[in-house]
Amino acid sequence: MKRWIELMGADLQEYGTHALRRTKATLIYRQTKNLRAVQLLLGHRKIESTGRYLGVEVDDALDIAEHIEC
Repeated sequence: MKRWIELMGADLQEYGTHALRRTKATLIYRQTKNLRAVQLLLGHRKIESTGRYLGVEVDDALDIAEHIEC
């Protein structure tokens, strides 16, 4: 991983494995709004942990809930 980052000429501090993991999870959530799927991918036990990890706010949750048909 470090070698690829160095080849790009990027800063290692900005492209660590954790940053890439979080970025991928955030992109999946933004595109799908499926917090449960992201929870499973990250291996979190509690969905609340995944929400905090991604920075999902109450407004986001309410917006999602309003657009779901029962």
